[in-house]
Amino acid sequence: MPVDQSLSLNGRSIIGFSDSSDCHESSKAIDPSTGNEIEPPFFHASSSEVEWAIQLASDAFEFYSKTSGEERARFLEEIATQIEAIGEILTPRAMQETGLPEARIKGETGRTTGQLRLFAQVARDGSWTQARIDTAIPDRMPLPKPDIRSMLRPLGPVAVFAASNFPLAFSTAGGDTASALAAGCPVIVKAHSSHPGTAELVARAIQAAAEKTGMPDGTFSVLFGGGRTVGSTLVAHPLIKAVGFTGSTSGGTALMKIAAARKEPIPVYAEMGSVNPVVLLPDAVAKQSESIAAGLHISATMGVGQFCTNPGVVLVKSGDAGDALVRSFTEKMGETPAQVMLNPTIQSAYQSGVSAMESTEGVATLVSKAPDSSGNSCLGATAVFETDTTQFLSNETLSQEIFGPGTTIVRWSEKSDLLQALERFEGQLTGTLHATDKDLEEFSEALPILERKVGRIVYNAFPTGVEVCHSMVHGGPFPATSDGRSTSVGTHAISRFTRLIAYQDSPQSLLPDELKNGNPLGLARLEDGAFVLGS
Repeated sequence: MPVDQSLSLNGRSIIGFSDSSDCHESSKAIDPSTGNEIEPPFFHASSSEVEWAIQLASDAFEFYSKTSGEERARFLEEIATQIEAIGEILTPRAMQETGLPEARIKGETGRTTGQLRLFAQVARDGSWTQARIDTAIPDRMPLPKPDIRSMLRPLGPVAVFAASNFPLAFSTAGGDTASALAAGCPVIVKAHSSHPGTAELVARAIQAAAEKTGMPDGTFSVLFGGGRTVGSTLVAHPLIKAVGFTGSTSGGTALMKIAAARKEPIPVYAEMGSVNPVVLLPDAVAKQSESIAAGLHISATMGVGQFCTNPGVVLVKSGDAGDALVRSFTEKMGETPAQVMLNPTIQSAYQSGVSAMESTEGVATLVSKAPDSSGNSCLGATAVFETDTTQFLSNETLSQEIFGPGTTIVRWSEKSDLLQALERFEGQLTGTLHATDKDLEEFSEALPILERKVGRIVYNAFPTGVEVCHSMVHGGPFPATSDGRSTSVGTHAISRFTRLIAYQDSPQSLLPDELKNGNPLGLARLEDGAFVLGS
C-alpha cells in the first residue's frame, strides 16, 4: 500500500513494522527562518527501544542477507516510488525544518530517488560482488591446487547517522542507507534533530516499501533521540557491524573512538570536515578572471555555504590579475544578502568562526557583515578574508573549516610558496585547479600533491555539486573522512558494508549463485584469471 498523503506525524521512532510506545523525553524541530518550534514533539527512543531495533535488525539479517539482487532491487525501487508519492507533504515539511527553498528540496528528492534506483541497478546486476573463481588443478605438482571461489558478502546490521545539511540525500533514505540495503544489510537510522518530521515521512515510505515487497520485519528502523542515548548505544552494540556518518569532525571522531574500543572493532565510514582548496593558476586568472570570480561566488554561497564541498580556501597569485579577480569576487560576496542557515547550532558555529578570523593576526577582513539580528532567524552573512602564504603556513587554524558562506583568500608569489601551502593541507574531499595547458606544464608539481591530499580533483569548474554515478568518489584522506579508501557517493559505496569470503572445495549446492558453475546469474566474473562477461 502507498503511504497515505494525509499522513500525520506522530513523533515516534519506527522500529521495523511497529512504532515505539515510550513517550517520555521529547524535543521539537525549529523553523530556522523564525526560530519557532514546529509541532509535533518527537519522542526520544528509550534504551530498551534501541535494543529492540538492533535485535530486530540482527534477526532480519539472517533472511535479508540471503535475498537475491533482484529482490533487493525491487525493494529499493519501491522506496523511490513511495517517496515520490508523498512529495506534496514531504516538500513543505522539509522546507519548514531546514529553511531550504522548494527547488532545492525537490532537487534533493530527485537525487535521493535517483540514487535508490541506481543502487537497485547495482544490486540487480550483481557485479559489485566481485565474484572470482580459481578452479582446481588436482594433478598439479608438487601440490594439488584446490578450487577456491570468493566474493563480497554483507556485513550485518548498519547504523546510519543522518546529516544536518542534506535532509534527504544524506539522511534517512540517503546514500548510506541505499548502499547498505543494496549490499544486503538491514539499516537503523539515527534521525537528525534538525529535521525529524522529514525523517519520519521518509521512514514511513521505506516501511511501506518493505511491507509491499516482502522484506523481513526489522530490515529498516529510524530512531529519534540524542547522540549519547541513541547514537553511542548503536555504535557500541555488538550486533551492529558498521556505521555510516555525515557530519562534523568532532562527531565523526567520537564515533570512531567508540567503535575502536569495542571488543570487536567495527568500521566507521564518516564524512567530516573539508575546506576544498581551490588553486587559481596565473595564466587562467589572466585570461578568465571575471568568469572564475563569478563561478567562485556561486560555489561559495550555494546552500549558504553549507555544502561539504564548499570552497573554503582559495589560493591566488599576487599581482594585478589576481587583484582584479579578488576584487570582483569580493564585490559579489559583499552584495550577497544574508540567508537562512540550517539550524541555530550551525549558525552560531559559523559566527564564532568568522569572529575568530576577524581577530587573527595577519588576516585582512575584506567582507564581513553582521546578519540582521531582528527576530530569531538563523541568518548567515557572507565573509571574505585574505592572508598570505607566510601567515597560512604558520597558523594551522587558517586551514580549518568554517562551515558557512565564508572564504579565505591566500595570496602566493612564488611557485614554491604555492607548493608549500598545498602540502600544508590535511585530507580534503576535493581539490580544484583552474589552469590552462601552459599552467599545467609550469605547475606540474601541484597535481601529485593534490592526488595525495584529496578524493576528487576538479579542473576548470567548481567543487560544489556531486554527481551520483558509478565513478564518483566523495571521500578523501583523514580528516575529510575516516577512511580515504571509501566513498559515500557513487556505486563504489556498496563495498563499505561488505566483507570478502572465500569458499574452498565447496559443493556446488552450498555455493551462492554468484559463484556457481555455469554462471546462472550471468555476472561479469574473474574466472581462472580471465575477466568473463556474463550473458
